[in-house]
Amino acid sequence: MENTIYSLLPPLLAILMVILTRRVLLSLGVGIVASAFLLADFSITKTFSFMWDAFKGIFVADGALNSWNVYIIFFLLILGVITAFVNISGGSRAFGEWAMKRVKTRKGAQLLSAVLGIIIFIDDYFNALAVGQVSRPITDRHKISRAKLAYIIDSTSAPICVVSPISSWGAYIIGIIGSILATHSITEYTAFSAFVQMIPMNLYVWAAVLLVIMVAAKGLDFGKMKEHEVRALETGALYDPEKEIPGELKNDLPVSSKGSVGDLVWPIVALVIGTIGMMLWTGYQAVGSFDILPIFENTDVTKSLLYGGLFGLLVALIFFIRQVSLKGIEGKAAGVAVVEGIKSMLPAVYILIFAWTIVTLIDQLQTGTYLAGLVEQSSLPMQALPVILFLVAGIMAFSTGTSWGSFGILLPIAGEIAAATDVSILLPAMAAVLAGSVLGDHCSPISDTTILSSTGAGSNHIDHVLTQLPYAIIGAVAASIGYLVLGFTGSTLFGLGVVIILIVAFAFLFGEKAKPAISEQ
Repeated sequence: MENTIYSLLPPLLAILMVILTRRVLLSLGVGIVASAFLLADFSITKTFSFMWDAFKGIFVADGALNSWNVYIIFFLLILGVITAFVNISGGSRAFGEWAMKRVKTRKGAQLLSAVLGIIIFIDDYFNALAVGQVSRPITDRHKISRAKLAYIIDSTSAPICVVSPISSWGAYIIGIIGSILATHSITEYTAFSAFVQMIPMNLYVWAAVLLVIMVAAKGLDFGKMKEHEVRALETGALYDPEKEIPGELKNDLPVSSKGSVGDLVWPIVALVIGTIGMMLWTGYQAVGSFDILPIFENTDVTKSLLYGGLFGLLVALIFFIRQVSLKGIEGKAAGVAVVEGIKSMLPAVYILIFAWTIVTLIDQLQTGTYLAGLVEQSSLPMQALPVILFLVAGIMAFSTGTSWGSFGILLPIAGEIAAATDVSILLPAMAAVLAGSVLGDHCSPISDTTILSSTGAGSNHIDHVLTQLPYAIIGAVAASIGYLVLGFTGSTLFGLGVVIILIVAFAFLFGEKAKPAISEQ
């Protein structure tokens, strides 16, 4: 079943069940069983063996701790505790009140969230969770649904990271590009200059970012998103309380009456400084020099998140103790903060574990390899190569739940095809792979970045997936047309211009129809 069309069945089954049942763990569980069943050639005993090995691999790899996954889980739990301390200390309440005096409209709150997503570009995991922590008190006060916040976060995390050379994504991609250029003896540009030239060619990124800004500025709410926004405006319900909400704390937690804005701001600042500082330090330890690009290429992202989280937790604890000394809260609330903070993140942890398990099994089924083979066998004209790679990368990332895996498989294939036919198409082809991978990542309910965007926003995961999907499809259509123009004209400017015109035209044509029919103030 490996590397055949049947390898597509488990991820498609899981994704279809997620959409139909809205039960994430059940759907992922079915996908896991189906994947293992195919790998085991329909043997029940071997099916359980494959499932156990995939689950065990989340925590132990090659006889050692799988620090990447374990550190992410610990970081999530730490972030939950930080959030609880900040809430109990009165920081979220005070920050919300402070922000309401300065950010006076729903439009301003959404644009602020988008800007924060754009400027925090070091890592997508960190972006999703940190932006969520800062933005949620503001968007909650302005009755912006959690699904809308999750969309804003998701559309400004991975898209910005994938075009930023000074990020964990950029460093990883530049490393792959360097090996491709060396393999094919291409000397016209370095790996870094190639990456920089590809930035304007990453058409889906600019479609997604421009669309999220237009959504925030013009209130482009339609489909399921409009339902969530209308409910939030009419009733104040930012999410369906009957559904599982990762990262959401109990409403009856004790809250200090003497909390200040600093009780929220300084723990988040500590989290940012601690994480970025550790990324620089671990990267420096690996390369032994202060060259910024090699540092980010070799940084230990999850270790940095863990230690940055611990530093943020320490600062949050200090401010909590300060509230105790001010008699704004009782000391025994610390235990409540730890317990409730951890409990708030358990839904996200469970979803991540299931998602990582199915991704491991899908990788063993060689689903990505099968899809990549379809590209190599294609006999379509070279001018269509960028749009073909864009769509195949989107399907691959959607099916496998990993954009980085799609990078690793399809970028070398794009390089090989371009080097063997027309090297001038190399950069557009690789840019299309990056763009398509981010598109698939956005749409896939089994993507870890999609899961963490839901967690950061405090949104039900399936609500986030279903409300974001129409916007991602609009961006994909615009980018596809842009890649056709780029491929047949050879002009990046024309391709990018077409994407911008299409997104702006859509915003103005459908803007009034999409607005909720009630006051947004």
